[in-house]
Amino acid sequence: MIEPGEDQERATPAAPATSAPSAPSAPVASSAPVASSAPEVPPVADGPRRDRYVDWLRAFSLIVVVVWHWAFTILQWGPDGPSPTSPLGFTSGLWILTWLLQVLPLFFYVGGYVHLLSWNRACERGVGIGTFVSRRIRSLAIPALALAGTWIVFGVLVAWAFGIEWMDRVVLLVISPLWFIGVYLVLIALLPISLWLHRHYDVLALIWLAGAALVVDVLRLRYGYEAAGWLNMIIVWGLAHQAGFFYDRVVALPRRFDVAILWTGLFALFGLVYSGIYPGSMVGVPGDKLSNMAPPTFVIVALLIFQIGLVEVLRPSMERLLERPRWQRVNEMVNRFALPLFLFHTTGMAIWVALTWWVAGGGPGERVRPDLFWWLERPLAVAGALVCTLPVIMLFGRKWTARRPR
Repeated sequence: MIEPGEDQERATPAAPATSAPSAPSAPVASSAPVASSAPEVPPVADGPRRDRYVDWLRAFSLIVVVVWHWAFTILQWGPDGPSPTSPLGFTSGLWILTWLLQVLPLFFYVGGYVHLLSWNRACERGVGIGTFVSRRIRSLAIPALALAGTWIVFGVLVAWAFGIEWMDRVVLLVISPLWFIGVYLVLIALLPISLWLHRHYDVLALIWLAGAALVVDVLRLRYGYEAAGWLNMIIVWGLAHQAGFFYDRVVALPRRFDVAILWTGLFALFGLVYSGIYPGSMVGVPGDKLSNMAPPTFVIVALLIFQIGLVEVLRPSMERLLERPRWQRVNEMVNRFALPLFLFHTTGMAIWVALTWWVAGGGPGERVRPDLFWWLERPLAVAGALVCTLPVIMLFGRKWTARRPR
């Protein structure tokens, strides 16, 4: 996650990351004293001072989530109020796009690398693991809780003043993307454990997490223990986060291994999806027998492998682009606005929907099946939501969008 204060830690001048440094397998000991009463967790690896491609990947993945919500959310109205669906339930074969556009595995992977890098920097300054973890939790939890609390209070007041019975569903829809930040906060809280596992067991930690995710699926899908599936909210996303600790080693691999990782993940995806056990979509689709995301299934592990290979195959081209001054400015701008845009994008979308209803002189309609006109107006849906989100960011998100000195 792009956290306040994190860029200052990482933005030490260094050569661009055009050549991939190899991370040592042995832990790097810190000579600075640990200024915390929490158990000491030595730094586990060293990494480059600046990697523009990492900045691009973590910000770009959040932007993809935002644009997906803006462009492909269909609100259908029933007696109990609004409920979301997507064009995936109406258009055959469109689910294949989710193999590229469901980028949360990639985001957690990059987040793991950034946390490892930031922890090593913190050790150099004598910061203890307890202080390190608490700072990151506060930096994300406070804005997320403030946003959720504001919407809850607003929903209660509107429901009381106007007697709108379904206002609670509207509030739930607006704040529902915050589940992702909730999982991320849990992974930050578990950093002392994940760092210890990486230091002592290295790649075995990944194998154990992948095996645990598969066992959970067996318990859920073969033996009917549905509640066990929710363990994968931590196991699968924890695996993606733990995999980020190996980022430097993956970057250092020869090109043929990048292609091998991509094809391994792609074949695993095809095998799991066409086994008939798992659906093809990497997001939930109404009507499917289960969702690969809520809770995540072992398919997301295959998706993670595929996406790691893909970004490494694309690395040389993207690094050349990100060396250009114009692309550097774009990268900086995207990173400045990614977190506030993610936090407030559903608020802006709600404002846009309300404005379109008001201008059209209508209200909530019936279930909408996407037709040609619906597809043609997708750019307008994205642009309108963006225009409505920007003032919210300017009012409440300027803390994150302020330009920081290099």
